[in-house]
Amino acid sequence: MKTKYIKDQQRKFTSGSIDRRQFIAAMIAAGVTMPSAISMSDAVLAATPKKGGRLRQGFSAGSTTESLDALKSTGAVVEICNNWCWGSNLTEVQPDGSVAPELAESMESSDDGKTWVFNLRPGVEFHNGKSLTPEDVIHSVNRHRGDDSESASKSLFKPVVDMRKDGDRQVVIELESANADFPFVLADYRLVIMASDASGKVDVSSGNGTGPYSVASFDPGTRALFKRNPNYFKADRAHFDEVETLVLVDPAARQSALTTGQVDVVDNVQPKTARLLSKVPGVSILEVTGTQHRTMIMRLDTPPFDNFDLRMALKLAVKRQELVDKIEGGHGVIGNDHNISPAQQYYNSELPQREYDPDKAKFHLEKAGMVGAELELIASPAALDGAADAAVLLKASAEAIGLNINVKQVPSDGFWSDVWNKTGNGFTTSYWGGRPTNDWMFTTCCVAESSWNDTAWKNTEAADRFNQLIVAARSELDTAKRRDMYWECQRLVHEDGGEIVWGFTNYLHGLRDNVKHPEKVAGNWTLDGCKSAERWWFA
Repeated sequence: MKTKYIKDQQRKFTSGSIDRRQFIAAMIAAGVTMPSAISMSDAVLAATPKKGGRLRQGFSAGSTTESLDALKSTGAVVEICNNWCWGSNLTEVQPDGSVAPELAESMESSDDGKTWVFNLRPGVEFHNGKSLTPEDVIHSVNRHRGDDSESASKSLFKPVVDMRKDGDRQVVIELESANADFPFVLADYRLVIMASDASGKVDVSSGNGTGPYSVASFDPGTRALFKRNPNYFKADRAHFDEVETLVLVDPAARQSALTTGQVDVVDNVQPKTARLLSKVPGVSILEVTGTQHRTMIMRLDTPPFDNFDLRMALKLAVKRQELVDKIEGGHGVIGNDHNISPAQQYYNSELPQREYDPDKAKFHLEKAGMVGAELELIASPAALDGAADAAVLLKASAEAIGLNINVKQVPSDGFWSDVWNKTGNGFTTSYWGGRPTNDWMFTTCCVAESSWNDTAWKNTEAADRFNQLIVAARSELDTAKRRDMYWECQRLVHEDGGEIVWGFTNYLHGLRDNVKHPEKVAGNWTLDGCKSAERWWFA
């Protein structure tokens, strides 16, 4: 009975039915000593989100090409976080990696997995007061469909054959084949639902969304300010009055802003300084295991990287553990030249780990006829603060096999829009924020028709087989058969693809001590799945 009484008092305190003094008095009456009573009340206080204040976040990547049109997002963290300040999706990836309805109240599929029905939440409003309708969802999603779409996510929607409304609150999506993971697709950061007018035109540039905060000001590549949406449909979220996002590309400037209290949170703490930063009074480090991976991409449409043996020689010339230790400070695990993390479902645990092997590398280099050749590797801090250092390490290990690599450093601004994924830039440092499912990851970065197939991997026997498997796996509802298909997909990318995936890195965040967050922090993106503004609070 005493335990039940204590729990009842804790519940009343958390809900606000009694105040701190009444709570402590109740604990003493129950036989809990004063120090314990204070400790318990403080624990409840710490776990109870407080409303108010301005959250200031400093980001490691940003560009003057940023837009409030989520479709045009390059995937820079500041853009994703901004999108989810002002916007919401039909579905949402949860901190545990599962998918759940967001603007949808519920969702269900047909037995064959081809038809998905989404029931919209009642009473949801855009920032301008317009009520959410099925038409808004349909018109927003349709921007990502079709050959004429400029969306990098359009390949995800190739299987969609029809979208329609059914009544005032229901959206029905028909697929050409089964896809058990389809709700994850609708959680893509580009799939923010925007208001549409009677003609079907979507308001793409104002940031008029249904998200936790409305846009107060926006200066691309520099700063954005958001104010709490008083009509947000999640009553237990959006605890800050305001959220300010600042682009601080230089790691020293970002760290200084955190330690001097100019910002409350920073992403992408440099691994080599994380331990020292954690000792600064008022600062802590939050480390989260995720699916983000570091890569060096070789474009098959830019010679000489269309040569299989050259690609293999470079893959065998990489000292992966050295890169993880020296560039990531050990905060991660080595990669195996494909995009699926050891923490993900369907990870191919039986695929042999590729190691540094100078003898095999020399064999392939000789077979390619490129002993003594010179290559240019473009490195930018937009991909990684230590991108140039990683490139120099590869340069050193490649010299041992008779290959000369010239490292060309380029600035962050304009890297994603002007350098990355461009024919002619054959060898480039890069990274990928992992996607929640194998299908989503591979469909975004590796299938032939994806505009973000940054290695231009297509028109090889292995690539053709890969593209067939992706379609088949998407439709396969038998999990054992599906696993076998994704295992083969990983093997094909590992053996023939143009990516050197040298490591999966942990997310490292720097926080002022007054910033609090739930016990479970998402790892699908940095900063709690890029939803820190919605999920975190001040102590």
